[in-house]
Amino acid sequence: MNPQKRLRDYGITIGRLETGSKNAITDVEGVTVGHVTLSNGDIQTGVTAILPHHGNIFKEKVIAASHVINGFGKTMGTIQINELGTIETPILLTNTLSIGTAADALIEYMLQQNEEIGRSTGTVNPIVCECNDMFLNDVRARNITKEHVFEAIANASSEFEEGSVGAGRGMLCYSLKGGIGTSSRIMTMEHGTYIMGVFALTNFGILSDLTIAGNPIGQELKEHLLQAKKDKDQGSVIIIVATDLPVSERQLSRIIKRAVSGLSRTGSIITTGSGEIVIGFSTATKIPHEKPTSSVPVSTIHEEDIDLAFRAVGEATEEAVLNSLITATHVVGREGNERPALKDLIDKYAISLK
Repeated sequence: MNPQKRLRDYGITIGRLETGSKNAITDVEGVTVGHVTLSNGDIQTGVTAILPHHGNIFKEKVIAASHVINGFGKTMGTIQINELGTIETPILLTNTLSIGTAADALIEYMLQQNEEIGRSTGTVNPIVCECNDMFLNDVRARNITKEHVFEAIANASSEFEEGSVGAGRGMLCYSLKGGIGTSSRIMTMEHGTYIMGVFALTNFGILSDLTIAGNPIGQELKEHLLQAKKDKDQGSVIIIVATDLPVSERQLSRIIKRAVSGLSRTGSIITTGSGEIVIGFSTATKIPHEKPTSSVPVSTIHEEDIDLAFRAVGEATEEAVLNSLITATHVVGREGNERPALKDLIDKYAISLK
């Protein structure tokens, strides 16, 4: 992926399944991720774009599903995802009060790419997800612009940074600096080998709950950090699941629900003020926008295969969340508010992650 030190570099292995070559959502062929990061005093925020494939997503949609674990969030686009079972735009992530700007920019981008939208065909369903970064970022200033969105999409690549970048710049996780994390798992079945990739934007939890590979490290860290004694979980987490496994939208819906198992293993209790949203897509089948002259073949796995996918998404979610923490850097933001990085604390206090 990049020279950042990730969880496995500390000798921590999550789960039983092997990871993809990058241990990232972009191990699913065609998936790319782009960031734009804003960091200037009270401005600590950004935009992240996830593209399901290299082609025209409106003309070649991918099978998709969404799931609400806890609905304290403002994500756009999930109604149509669940009704039609497809995604037709890139997926954007940003701060809560910038979702309108992001949606407007994404619509403009799609109109530029597809002259038929709103003329000879219908409109378009922009997908924008958010977390509230107001502790470190002046969210009221709404510094995200259309140009930032266009740049994030243009920057999309199979190689990308994690931690305090893009939409994750101002996010907190378990009372520490959170942000962007990713992981993947290989699924070997009788009919082929497939990838389950997970991308997480983390902004939730209190330090005392943080658990790494079964180790209640948050309890140990809490003794060193005064601010953790008064923290309240009022954040969110956005989980994006990508796979090349051939599935129906019903099967995909079942799979992405199991992301909660990985989330819980890091310590989350899914509090009332935290929005936990999962969106998933499969690249195995492209659904044409224009009606073909024949039926659209959709290949799916047998239900007996699905438990392996359940395991894969749980393991990858757990590791993606922990990667967001271990790659994050210390950030000072709005009115001097700050959050330390996990990697700095384990060095400072000689704490073992194992």
